[in-house]
This record gives sequence, C-alpha cells and structure tokens, in this order.
Amino acid sequence: MTTGSRVVLALRSRARAALAVVGAAALVGALAGCGGSNDSTTSASGGGASSTNSAASSSATQLALVAYSTPKSAYDALIKAYQQAAGSGVSFTESFGASGAQSRAVATGLPADVVAFSTAPDITRLVKAGLVSKGWDAGPTKGIVTDSVVVLVVRKGNPKHISGWDDLIKPGVDVITPNPSTSGSARWNIMAAYGAELKEGKTQAQALAYLKTLLSKNVSVQDSSGSAAMQTFAAGKGDVLLSYESEAIAAKKKGIAIQYVIPKQSILIETPIAVPSNSSHAAAAQAFVSWLLSPAAQTIWAKHGYRPVLASVQAAFASTFPTPPQLFTIKSLGGWKVVAKEFFAPSTGLVTKIEAAAGVPTASS
Repeated sequence: MTTGSRVVLALRSRARAALAVVGAAALVGALAGCGGSNDSTTSASGGGASSTNSAASSSATQLALVAYSTPKSAYDALIKAYQQAAGSGVSFTESFGASGAQSRAVATGLPADVVAFSTAPDITRLVKAGLVSKGWDAGPTKGIVTDSVVVLVVRKGNPKHISGWDDLIKPGVDVITPNPSTSGSARWNIMAAYGAELKEGKTQAQALAYLKTLLSKNVSVQDSSGSAAMQTFAAGKGDVLLSYESEAIAAKKKGIAIQYVIPKQSILIETPIAVPSNSSHAAAAQAFVSWLLSPAAQTIWAKHGYRPVLASVQAAFASTFPTPPQLFTIKSLGGWKVVAKEFFAPSTGLVTKIEAAAGVPTASS
C-alpha cells in the first residue's frame, strides 16, 4: 500500500466501517454523458444555467435533485438502479449546473429535496440560510458521497508532453479551467495547483506566484462549470484541461480523443450531499441519500469514474483508481472555511484579486 493510500484510508476508514450495507450534431451528443447538455428542458436558476428532467413522473413521491454539473450520467444510472431496487414509488426531477450557482439558486428559492454540490461551502451556504441542518456532515462519511482527484487532461498522444504542474506555466501551453466564482470544480483545481507547489517544497508566497502566472498568463478560457470546460476542450480549445478524474474518464468512454495525467501531487476531491430541512419528502430523500452510500450504489459510482467512499468498494477498484504519491486534502490547507475566505472571498480573496487584475469576471459568493 502506498503512502497516499494510507492517507486516504486513514481519513475515513474508521468512520466508513460503520456503513456495512445500507438499504437495498456528433460532438455534443458525445459530450452529453460528461455534463448536463442533453437534458430535456433548460431553465435559469439563481444566475446559473441548470437543466431539468424527470423520470417516472407518475410515481407517488417526486424528489427534486439539485446537483453540480458533471455527474448527470452517474445519477441517471443511480436513479434507475434505486427505482428498481428500493425506490419504485419515487420519481425525480434533476437539475445540474455550476455548483456555486446551484447553491445560490436553492438559497433563493429553488425547491430541492437532495442537494449534491462540488464543495462543502456550497452546502454551508444553505446552513447559513437555515435550509440545511448544522449536523449535515455528522454521519459516517462526514456528508461526502464520492471522491475524486484533480487530473491534467491532454490531447490524445500528449503532444505537449505534459507530466506535471510545472508544465502548465511554460510559454505556449494553453490551459482551460472553470471560473472559481461559479464553479466548485475550479476551486478544487486551483487548490490542487497551490497545494502541489507546497508539496514540492515551495513557500506559500511562491505557491501564490505560481497561481498568478497560471491564471493570468496560461489560462485562456474560464467557463462557468466543469462540464462546460470539458465541452470547450473537446471542441479543440486548449492544450490542457484541469478537471475531475471522473469527468476525464466519462469523456474517454464517450470516445472523445483525450487522455489524462494524474500528477504526482493532487488533492482528494470530496463531494458533499445533504437533504434540505424544508424538503417536503425528507424521509424519502434521506432514504435515497443513504442508498447512495450502499455498496451497490458505490459500485455504480465507481463504474462511472468516481472514487468510492466505502473501504470495501475502494478495495475492489484499487487498480482503477491509483493513488497519487503525494495526495493531500483540503483539510491540510486549512479546511474549506479558511480556504474559501482566504482565497475566494469577494474583493479580498487572494485568487479573486488575481482574477480581477486579469480582467476575469468575479461573482459574489
């Protein structure tokens, strides 16, 4: 077992042992499984575009799932399996969009029975609004439903010979990453880059200087969400895309001509889920969330490119998800509460200032 593996298991193995078994147009088409681009209807929510579709609408209980942009295909499979296994009387509406925009939409009135976002601060925004319990992260997995890592997505054949973070700031290397003012994926990407510099022995000032070079000189496009960034990259823009490993795996399965590099240093992406306290179907919503943490559901997650959070399922997919040698966590960088304020606060955040100076739109958090 690698040092990185021991880090991951040490983070959660004791807590997750308690979860034994819980409850029983060609390019656009190819990209559909990577995001929410093929949803049946589209609407604007809280300033961010989201997509909505429903299944089995004649069922007695309908749950509104509001989620970040990338896991649409996984949720489609999970919902189908849940309805067959344990939730035959439950139907769903699904809304996918940039994590921050989705969180703000729920905070300002978008109905939701289950919220699944990219970062914990998008949940805690709803805690502050009185819409999610303060104890949302008190369970065995601390409110986390899946893991991933930040990877470097490159063109097939890796023509720019990208192997690590230092390559991203070389002259002539065009990098794509979402906008951190709207996208949780972008915030993971940026903190992965920052933390990687620290892992290489750089000072905090040097790590911040790296971010300034990357964002102001090498990043050419900042879309609103991770799935939109993948679409931009797949359409031919950029040499490198910073993305979730799960998104890269989904793109490859759809036949998009990319490959990805897992850098030596990367961050453990932990994606949270919760049931709003104002849900009209709280019991049914909680049953679905509990099922998502079962071995059966975690196996489906893994088959869609997401690292499972149950130790038993992790072991079964160990060869599929190699652990970066120098894997680190957001906690090691101070935790999201500290990071969100220091790096991404409106006007005063270190990254916000870099973005503003570069002329990149920055939205209110």
